[in-house]
Amino acid sequence: MKNTRNALIIFLLIIICLITAACSGKQPIEQDTAAGNQLLSSSWDQVLAEAKGQTVNWYMWGGSDAINEFVDRKYGRVLKEQYGINLHRVPISDTAEAVNKVLNEKQAGKNQGGSVDLIWINGENFATLKQASALFGPFAAKLPNAKYVDYDNPAVVKDFGLNTEGYESVWGSAQFQFVYDANRIQPSELPHTYMELKQWVEKHPGRFTYNAPPDFTGIRFVKQLFYEVSGGYQNWSQPFDQQRFDSEASKVWDYLNELKPSLWRKGETYPKTTAELMTLFNNNEVDFAFTQDIGGITTDIGKGKLPKTAKPYVFDTGTIGDYHYVAIPYDASHKAAAMVVANLILDPKLQFEKADPASGWGDGIGIDPTQLDGEYKTLYTELTANSGATAVPADVLLKHKLPDLQAAYTLALEEGWKNHVLFQK
Repeated sequence: MKNTRNALIIFLLIIICLITAACSGKQPIEQDTAAGNQLLSSSWDQVLAEAKGQTVNWYMWGGSDAINEFVDRKYGRVLKEQYGINLHRVPISDTAEAVNKVLNEKQAGKNQGGSVDLIWINGENFATLKQASALFGPFAAKLPNAKYVDYDNPAVVKDFGLNTEGYESVWGSAQFQFVYDANRIQPSELPHTYMELKQWVEKHPGRFTYNAPPDFTGIRFVKQLFYEVSGGYQNWSQPFDQQRFDSEASKVWDYLNELKPSLWRKGETYPKTTAELMTLFNNNEVDFAFTQDIGGITTDIGKGKLPKTAKPYVFDTGTIGDYHYVAIPYDASHKAAAMVVANLILDPKLQFEKADPASGWGDGIGIDPTQLDGEYKTLYTELTANSGATAVPADVLLKHKLPDLQAAYTLALEEGWKNHVLFQK
């Protein structure tokens, strides 16, 4: 998902919200109103009964026609026909738009009748709302289909290092992968670490670049480098340490600045998005692109965005993978219906349809395959068998999956890249 933010605006809104509450002599609005608490203690049949006839205003990034069509067709139809729920997808260009809307309502003292019922969310945006006590819950474990989710997996229950604590429910997954063209590069020539990548780039000047942070895959490329030069992700699970970060991050800036003269256009400019990088790759201007789609690159090949001989792979040192979620604001008008949507999108059949590149998306599943049996297990086996050469095998991805970095370190890397790499001449 797209996760660009205006962190300063959001931070100021939180401060204003807390100051207003303090000056008024009132305590900040509690996450769960009495009605919300009652809903959380209700049976699922009672939740369904309350949800019937409601309209869910689902705020979500709307930049993909394929995703929009899938949500409307697959979820909207089932919700209407089986549950009597209307799905109103509200497209936004940045998740921070929905976050700001909720924070504005909180700052105004509103605790019911909110305009946002459900948000497609993760990372810093989730952290912002959770820290502002602006989320309803914990509701995730209440969902019947939560039985398919592996809540023992740290990658599921920690979103960018922050414990979700049931205030968001998983929807899908993604993992960073490199893409190369088998007609240009033989598998034996591929770099499998950042140190090997540097050697490759220096031998092939002008044939590599990466997305400029804070683009989602661009900063993920930098975060993986940060892990490799600093001894691994295990070293960054504790609260933010500025002195330690500065010491290790200097290795990142040195690496990237040493790489600059050998980059596409000598590092004087960078593609802004994954789509721009794919265009450069497809036009044979560079030899690598990136993808986050666990289901493979079949869709991008079919649309002509990538050559037919393109293949994805991951570094031996691992690549960052994560989950994306849905969350319900504290003042959502239709919490029951939002819970039904959150449960529906965990349905194994719909998870597999979403993961199938034929859907136009190819998003990774959010459920745990080991929790499946019978028909669902068979369907999953068929799904993975059909992915073919345009996808990295699921077991290989899992073996090389690295957890994402805490939001505070991510923001520090974004700012540091701008100051120490982009503006470094």
